[in-house]
Amino acid sequence: MVFIGKGGDCHGPEYGPRNDKIQVEVPVIDSRQKAVSIAKAASDKKAVDLVVLDVRELTTIADYFVICSGATTRQAKAISDEVDFRLGAERIFPHHVEGLAESRWVLMDYSDVVVHVFEEETRQYYDLDGLWGFAPLVEY
Repeated sequence: MVFIGKGGDCHGPEYGPRNDKIQVEVPVIDSRQKAVSIAKAASDKKAVDLVVLDVRELTTIADYFVICSGATTRQAKAISDEVDFRLGAERIFPHHVEGLAESRWVLMDYSDVVVHVFEEETRQYYDLDGLWGFAPLVEY
Protein backbone atom coordinates (compact mmCIF):
# COMPACT_ATOMS: atom_id res chain seq x y z
CA MET A 1 0.00 0.00 0.00
CA VAL A 2 1.34 3.43 -0.83
CA PHE A 3 0.29 6.62 0.89
CA ILE A 4 0.61 9.74 -1.22
CA GLY A 5 0.50 13.11 0.41
CA LYS A 6 1.81 16.62 0.02
CA GLY A 7 5.18 17.66 1.34
CA GLY A 8 5.45 20.31 4.02
CA ASP A 9 5.24 20.59 7.74
CA CYS A 10 2.38 19.89 10.14
CA HIS A 11 0.64 23.16 9.25
CA GLY A 12 -0.01 22.06 5.71
CA PRO A 13 1.77 22.33 2.39
CA GLU A 14 1.22 26.05 2.07
CA TYR A 15 3.50 26.64 5.08
CA GLY A 16 6.11 24.06 4.22
CA PRO A 17 9.31 24.41 2.20
CA ARG A 18 8.10 22.04 -0.54
CA ASN A 19 4.85 21.37 -2.27
CA ASP A 20 5.75 18.11 -4.07
CA LYS A 21 4.16 14.73 -3.44
CA ILE A 22 5.81 12.20 -1.15
CA GLN A 23 5.29 8.46 -1.07
CA VAL A 24 5.51 6.32 2.02
CA GLU A 25 5.43 2.54 1.77
CA VAL A 26 3.02 1.04 4.30
CA PRO A 27 3.43 -2.71 4.87
CA VAL A 28 0.47 -4.90 4.08
CA ILE A 29 0.14 -7.92 6.36
CA ASP A 30 -3.09 -9.64 7.27
CA SER A 31 -4.06 -10.00 10.90
CA ARG A 32 -3.45 -13.77 11.02
CA GLN A 33 0.09 -13.35 9.65
CA LYS A 34 0.70 -10.61 12.21
CA ALA A 35 -0.53 -12.81 15.07
CA VAL A 36 1.70 -15.68 13.92
CA SER A 37 4.73 -13.35 13.63
CA ILE A 38 4.07 -12.13 17.16
CA ALA A 39 3.77 -15.69 18.46
CA LYS A 40 7.06 -16.67 16.84
CA ALA A 41 8.84 -13.65 18.33
CA ALA A 42 7.45 -14.48 21.79
CA SER A 43 8.39 -18.13 21.39
CA ASP A 44 11.96 -17.16 20.51
CA LYS A 45 12.19 -15.46 23.91
CA LYS A 46 10.95 -18.64 25.61
CA ALA A 47 7.41 -17.45 26.34
CA VAL A 48 5.39 -20.11 28.16
CA ASP A 49 1.76 -21.15 27.71
CA LEU A 50 1.67 -19.29 24.41
CA VAL A 51 -1.73 -19.25 22.69
CA VAL A 52 -3.09 -17.45 19.65
CA LEU A 53 -6.86 -17.07 19.80
CA ASP A 54 -9.11 -16.24 16.86
CA VAL A 55 -11.65 -13.87 18.40
CA ARG A 56 -13.13 -12.48 15.17
CA GLU A 57 -16.54 -14.03 15.80
CA LEU A 58 -16.58 -13.08 19.50
CA THR A 59 -15.62 -9.41 19.71
CA THR A 60 -14.97 -6.30 17.68
CA ILE A 61 -11.94 -5.40 19.82
CA ALA A 62 -9.53 -7.35 17.62
CA ASP A 63 -9.26 -10.30 15.25
CA TYR A 64 -6.67 -12.20 17.29
CA PHE A 65 -5.36 -12.29 20.84
CA VAL A 66 -1.85 -13.52 21.52
CA ILE A 67 -1.50 -14.50 25.18
CA CYS A 68 1.73 -15.68 26.76
CA SER A 69 3.73 -15.59 29.98
CA GLY A 70 7.23 -15.06 31.21
CA ALA A 71 8.50 -16.67 34.41
CA THR A 72 9.53 -13.25 35.74
CA THR A 73 8.75 -9.61 35.00
CA ARG A 74 12.20 -9.34 33.40
CA GLN A 75 11.34 -12.14 30.98
CA ALA A 76 7.90 -10.63 30.28
CA LYS A 77 9.61 -7.37 29.35
CA ALA A 78 12.12 -9.22 27.16
CA ILE A 79 9.23 -10.94 25.35
CA SER A 80 7.38 -7.67 24.73
CA ASP A 81 10.61 -5.98 23.63
CA GLU A 82 11.26 -8.78 21.12
CA VAL A 83 7.72 -8.52 19.72
CA ASP A 84 8.17 -4.76 19.35
CA PHE A 85 11.60 -5.19 17.73
CA ARG A 86 10.54 -7.91 15.26
CA LEU A 87 7.37 -6.17 14.11
CA GLY A 88 9.15 -2.82 14.07
CA ALA A 89 11.66 -4.34 11.65
CA GLU A 90 8.67 -4.96 9.37
CA ARG A 91 7.54 -1.37 10.00
CA ILE A 92 4.55 -2.47 12.04
CA PHE A 93 4.16 -0.55 15.26
CA PRO A 94 1.66 -0.84 18.11
CA HIS A 95 -1.01 1.83 18.43
CA HIS A 96 -0.72 1.67 22.18
CA VAL A 97 1.27 -0.16 24.86
CA GLU A 98 0.31 -0.45 28.54
CA GLY A 99 2.12 -1.92 31.53
CA LEU A 100 5.67 -1.86 30.20
CA ALA A 101 7.11 -0.13 33.27
CA GLU A 102 6.16 -2.91 35.70
CA SER A 103 5.91 -5.71 33.11
CA ARG A 104 3.47 -7.78 35.14
CA TRP A 105 0.91 -7.48 32.32
CA VAL A 106 2.06 -5.83 29.12
CA LEU A 107 -0.71 -5.11 26.64
CA MET A 108 0.33 -4.25 23.09
CA ASP A 109 -2.45 -3.05 20.79
CA TYR A 110 -1.71 -3.63 17.12
CA SER A 111 -5.32 -2.77 16.24
CA ASP A 112 -6.31 -6.11 14.70
CA VAL A 113 -4.09 -8.13 17.07
CA VAL A 114 -3.86 -7.55 20.82
CA VAL A 115 -0.88 -9.03 22.63
CA HIS A 116 -1.00 -9.90 26.34
CA VAL A 117 2.37 -10.69 27.91
CA PHE A 118 1.99 -11.71 31.54
CA GLU A 119 4.18 -12.55 34.46
CA GLU A 120 2.89 -16.04 35.37
CA GLU A 121 1.21 -15.15 38.69
CA THR A 122 -0.60 -12.17 37.14
CA ARG A 123 -1.86 -14.35 34.30
CA GLN A 124 -3.37 -16.82 36.74
CA TYR A 125 -5.07 -14.00 38.63
CA TYR A 126 -6.74 -12.37 35.61
CA ASP A 127 -7.46 -15.68 33.82
CA LEU A 128 -7.91 -14.37 30.28
CA ASP A 129 -7.56 -17.97 29.15
CA GLY A 130 -10.76 -18.80 31.02
CA LEU A 131 -12.55 -15.72 29.72
CA TRP A 132 -11.59 -16.26 26.05
CA GLY A 133 -10.83 -20.00 26.20
CA PHE A 134 -13.73 -20.94 23.93
CA ALA A 135 -12.16 -19.02 21.02
CA PRO A 136 -10.59 -21.20 18.32
CA LEU A 137 -6.84 -21.73 18.64
CA VAL A 138 -4.55 -20.76 15.77
CA GLU A 139 -1.53 -22.88 14.90
CA TYR A 140 1.72 -21.03 14.64
